[in-house]
Amino acid sequence: MKKNALYAQSGGVTSVINASASAVILEARKSKKIVKVYAAKNGILGALREDLIDTSKESKKFIESLQFRPGGVFGSCRYKLKDINENLLEYERLIEVFEAHNIGYFFYNGGNDSADTALKISQISNKLNYPLQCIAIPKTVDNDLAVTDCCPGFGSVAKYIVTSTIEAALDVESMCETSTKVFILEVMGRHAGWIAGSSCIAQESHPNAPHIILLPEVNFNQVKFLAKVKQMVKKNGFCVIVASEGVKNSKGKFLAESDSVDAFGHSQLGGVAPYLAGLINKKLKLKNHWAVADYLQRSATHLSSEVDRIHAYQVGKKAVQYAMKGFNGVMPVIKRKSSSPYKWEIVPAPLKKIANVEKKLPAGFIASDGFGMTNKARQYFKPLIGGKSKEIKNTNYQAGKMEMIPKKLKAWR
Repeated sequence: MKKNALYAQSGGVTSVINASASAVILEARKSKKIVKVYAAKNGILGALREDLIDTSKESKKFIESLQFRPGGVFGSCRYKLKDINENLLEYERLIEVFEAHNIGYFFYNGGNDSADTALKISQISNKLNYPLQCIAIPKTVDNDLAVTDCCPGFGSVAKYIVTSTIEAALDVESMCETSTKVFILEVMGRHAGWIAGSSCIAQESHPNAPHIILLPEVNFNQVKFLAKVKQMVKKNGFCVIVASEGVKNSKGKFLAESDSVDAFGHSQLGGVAPYLAGLINKKLKLKNHWAVADYLQRSATHLSSEVDRIHAYQVGKKAVQYAMKGFNGVMPVIKRKSSSPYKWEIVPAPLKKIANVEKKLPAGFIASDGFGMTNKARQYFKPLIGGKSKEIKNTNYQAGKMEMIPKKLKAWR
């Protein structure tokens, strides 16, 4: 029996997540088993609210163009389903929506929390005796999903950070004689320092910055840090620092933790760059500037990695192929075969090995002094930032029809 498919985006979006969306829709249109692909408006909330977009109303040209569009075209959200035993009603509601619209395939495009959600949905569908094939599609700029070599979204952020570090360093170098001595760039990365670590590739370009990389995996030592800053300024005339937002002190507390939490229960981080700037002002009396890459680093399609975009497209395509083969509760992951030349393939991995597992930087990637990266790390990062898409010619993005299908159920909540 032919079924419809539902695709949803989750969590913080990336410059290439829409490439996965494009691949899912285009590949599903080829299938004889799938009637239509619906997209949940604003992620899993759209599924719960029965807010479903009929992607069959969109032209092939529009769907293809999504490969080069930042953000999440169908809307995303930060909403974590509770444990099945705590809130069975939410899961029953999802199955009710799936049943009402003949949905037999669910593709959930997100990170760690999304993998957990996809796993739970694949399990509850069996318990409630509803035939559903649930496939998670990897996405996260943090690059912290287990099993996969890298995560779609990360390579483009890494490229943005590498480029920004080089350009800012050249600026500071030109002004350091009479002006700014220290520049601090704060990047994303709550518990894993993949993004900050990737800035080491910038050291291959003059002026060999960053001079200091601060990671969540290495406890911050104020005395050693200030000594390193002073040393770098004396040696180079200036110092460039790339700091992960999740840098912690010796007690494991974030240097810049605020009192609020996000929808997933994660502490909101208040800004490690201004914290470090204040410390340098107070202790070293050195003029400095700081910047927070924030949303710019994850939305910069104009500077995205072509390797990353291809990764994102191929995992979306494989997700549909896996579903057509009867897979359930799996994620298509990237397996590296060689770094030079760069070779890779996509293989299925069970969500049980991915959900709720956070992959941090290996110890072998971190320099002995804790302020830099090793050659092994450089070999890992470099292939992921490669290439620039020839298709990105302008930023004249179209809205799309985004036609909603009629609701059949009572309103949720």
